[in-house]
Amino acid sequence: MPLRDHFRSPVDDKHAWNEFHAMWPATIVQQLYRILPEGFVATPGVHLSTDYEIDIGVIEDTDRLDSGLETQEGGVATAVAPNPTFTLETELPDQDEFEVRIYDARRGRNLVATIELVSPRNKDRPESRQAFVGKVAALLQKDVCVSIVDLVSLRHFNMYAELLETIRRSDPSLGPVPPYLYAVTLRGRKATRRKSVLDTWHYPMVFGEPLPTLPIWLEPEHRIMLPLDLSYEETCKFLHIR
Repeated sequence: MPLRDHFRSPVDDKHAWNEFHAMWPATIVQQLYRILPEGFVATPGVHLSTDYEIDIGVIEDTDRLDSGLETQEGGVATAVAPNPTFTLETELPDQDEFEVRIYDARRGRNLVATIELVSPRNKDRPESRQAFVGKVAALLQKDVCVSIVDLVSLRHFNMYAELLETIRRSDPSLGPVPPYLYAVTLRGRKATRRKSVLDTWHYPMVFGEPLPTLPIWLEPEHRIMLPLDLSYEETCKFLHIR
């Protein structure tokens, strides 16, 4: 069940990458329900970011903002918001999200694991990669097991390596040039009362080769094994990707 390049010919001649990325999370969820223990549920999530243009006319229209008090028709004086001390044009990053979330329904739908599929938008700029890494770090801090699956061949970055850089650590197995096609599972755990550790399982991927099987931790001493090959091939067959 070989890995295809979804961003170059011949695959992208007929199928856009986001068609596959949008379908794969739902297929993974179907696969998870065959192996998840009772009490755990899985859900897919897909969100495509949108470029926004800032309306300069709206930003500059501040003539009506006056500091002080304003009297309404009823005669009640109300405080008016003061003018901002600084106004600038900006574009807040809006991240693509292609993911699967696993919850422990026995404990109020407590989030225990996520599977994040990397998109080109997640890797295209430093601020996009920083936002993605920040999301992963925030999940790990909440003791959520995070798996990252990166099939994006257009941009040669490894988000796992960039996450390690933010905490001033490195994985010797990545080598001097980390692979840009890979899957990795990360989970934080308490080694002692004072120290926490990060366990990682990193698997480089190669076109034409099978996809790896990922450990997914549901509890500190309980994990399942997720063969990515099965859901990947099922999604390709459904979309007629050869």
